[in-house]
Amino acid sequence: MVYITRGLVDILLDLARDADPNGVSTGVSVTPAGELRGGEGLPPETPVFTDFVLPHVGDSVNAVFGVDLSTPARQSQGRFNSHPVRELAVTRRDDLAQIIFVAVPPWTDADDSFGAFTRRGERLPLEIIDAEPPAESLSSESVLD
Repeated sequence: MVYITRGLVDILLDLARDADPNGVSTGVSVTPAGELRGGEGLPPETPVFTDFVLPHVGDSVNAVFGVDLSTPARQSQGRFNSHPVRELAVTRRDDLAQIIFVAVPPWTDADDSFGAFTRRGERLPLEIIDAEPPAESLSSESVLD
């Protein structure tokens, strides 16, 4: 079972809608259920996808050097890909990760237009949960360290 927060699904569908007719691809990461507000029904160590990396960060550098400098690989356990004119499946053109989320139009209904897959394209059971990651803030001390 793959767990993802409703808030993250909504944001990813918004990104896909805003990019349409182009596709969008971005990294997604997990938070242990024990750290979530509203994740009490899951074992505390259960990974829940909660966050995403802003797409297009570092594209000019990526275009020149061919490497993804926008997010360290260890911080992104999954990938989101939108398919504006394709089926709800992993394709050879998708950026891959351990878990791949794919969305297709309409961008408003997660039940019919959003799915989780393995890098081999096998559909995984997906549960969208009503939980929120802990609030993060950037203090002046952490910036200066």
